[in-house]
Amino acid sequence: MTSYLKKLLSKLDISSSDDDTEVFEHAVLVYFDYNLESSDPFYKLVDELIHYFHDNHLGEYDGHEMAMDNSDGSLYMYGNNAQDLFNGVEPILRKTDFLKGAVVVLRFGKLDDDNVQILEITL
Repeated sequence: MTSYLKKLLSKLDISSSDDDTEVFEHAVLVYFDYNLESSDPFYKLVDELIHYFHDNHLGEYDGHEMAMDNSDGSLYMYGNNAQDLFNGVEPILRKTDFLKGAVVVLRFGKLDDDNVQILEITL
């Protein structure tokens, strides 16, 4: 776990231990173009998502990836119901300028199940 995330988790007073982690079956994955020099807007979004999940107990924000050149990235969120999860984070995602045109994938089932329903939404 990155020191940034550990520091943020300690501010939230929640454990980063995997010992009592709930297993979530559904996923909301966000794929976006970034192309901004500063990573500040990205980490502002990450902070908001982490706080949202902590406050609402809807699932978990599992992390993100960002290209080394800041060209694109992805966000990973998991919960018990992909639609409920998306409904919860949708206002946060839609108000974030750099996510305009992003593709959101709602996956209704286990990640290793090839027969799950998948819904794609463009922001």
